[in-house]
Amino acid sequence: MEQILGQLVGGALGGLGGGKAVQSANMGGLGNILAGAAGGLGGGQLLGGLLGGGGAAAAAGGFDIAALAGNLVGGGVSGLVVQVVVGLIVKKLRG
Repeated sequence: MEQILGQLVGGALGGLGGGKAVQSANMGGLGNILAGAAGGLGGGQLLGGLLGGGGAAAAAGGFDIAALAGNLVGGGVSGLVVQVVVGLIVKKLRG
């Protein structure tokens, strides 16, 4: 559960940052948050599957701060990328 929350929060923050950094991809506050959160969750799950993160601490019943930080960063980066790409596509389609 902590993985998903970390990815969603990181993605939402990454989406907000992407909207501010690339003004031509800005979809407004809520649009940036939603696109970033979706990208953070998808990208975080993909990275977690590839890198195999966080399973040992969860199995032991502990809390792994490094895994949470990895989920936040991975979700943030993928959320930023997805928000910018979706924002540019939406702006292009609207004309």
